[in-house]
Amino acid sequence: MKKSTFTGIIILAAMVLLIVPARKADAIPAFARKYQISCQVCHSPAMPTLKAFGDEFAGAGFRMTDYESPRYFINTGDDRLSLFREMPLAIRIDGFATVNFNNEGTADFGAPFVVKVLSGGELSDKLSYYFYFLMNERGHIAGLEDAFLMYADAFNTGINFYIGQFQTSDPLFKGELRLTLEPYKIYGVKPANSSVDLKYDRGIMFDKGFSTGTTIVGEIVNGSALGQASEGYLFDKDKYKNFMLRLNQAIGNSVSLGFFGYTGKEVITDNSPDPYVSEMKMYGPDVAIDIVGKLMINMQYLWRTDSDIFDADGEVHMTDVKTHGGFAEVIYAPKGDMSKYYLTGLVNLVESELDQFDYQSATLHFGYLMRRNVRLVAEGTYIFSGTPYAKASLGFVSAF
Repeated sequence: MKKSTFTGIIILAAMVLLIVPARKADAIPAFARKYQISCQVCHSPAMPTLKAFGDEFAGAGFRMTDYESPRYFINTGDDRLSLFREMPLAIRIDGFATVNFNNEGTADFGAPFVVKVLSGGELSDKLSYYFYFLMNERGHIAGLEDAFLMYADAFNTGINFYIGQFQTSDPLFKGELRLTLEPYKIYGVKPANSSVDLKYDRGIMFDKGFSTGTTIVGEIVNGSALGQASEGYLFDKDKYKNFMLRLNQAIGNSVSLGFFGYTGKEVITDNSPDPYVSEMKMYGPDVAIDIVGKLMINMQYLWRTDSDIFDADGEVHMTDVKTHGGFAEVIYAPKGDMSKYYLTGLVNLVESELDQFDYQSATLHFGYLMRRNVRLVAEGTYIFSGTPYAKASLGFVSAF
């Protein structure tokens, strides 16, 4: 571990000093078309960031429980058959021009950078679905990422149940809802030859809310990311399953405090008959603060330990490898959901006993809404780790 730990902590602390005087679905205009409402009802200050009503809408299975969409289904005379009159589809297209990416001193036009086809909605009073297909991600077809079925209030217990593929970090902070090009770096860290991170995986998820403002979320996942199935049509690379539990407590209308724990095992070598099995553990707190929709503060920190891993060449065996890090994010919209512009700051920190995974960055992002569903963005990021350098991007994000 490098001495940059102290520097990273100072960066995070500085962000907190500067800013002090639950997140489920990507922006999908198909919902606005269905209910004939503005995107502003769910999103603030700009898509895809959700406000409280948007969280409630997603948690209810993408339905407004007190409002029926006219002529949403075809009347077949069979009350157990759900057929859309029109398939609820939406498209998202992002494009950027970037200077000095990866410290190469070059300029690049990256439009389109991302093209997504999204769909979601209710199939019955309790059953819903959501998916998006990445037709283009940086020049190649990435395929399905989010894709799941949701069953709300299972057996009248108040428990919502999901099955499919999703980001493991969704109950914490959903990467698909961030405004910046710069990601939440700690969620994608996979030390050495581990295949486990907090990004996309296949499995099940459940959540339940209580009148006290407490929410419990649990996950059981493969721990093998989104690779192809093996010859036996199995997606998991081994016999183990990984588990995550998150507790969240709302404090008033502005503050949300959470804590999560993740544990599991994975086979990291196929040395027969005694393969190495690594046990990983992750845990950490998070906080989200929303001050009347004008100032939003999100912070996450986590610690991770991998019991047995090998280096990139598969030669050096290491035990109890520790990694930790997090991020602090600030979103300022001067007029709340009526703002035509917003400003976002993001600080990333990753520290590991494997120096190649160390990462520190600071990002400043500006967005201007040409339309509710079209925004222009400008973003600059300074990378402190390794050989320090800066990169900048200009572009657009659109959904229709």
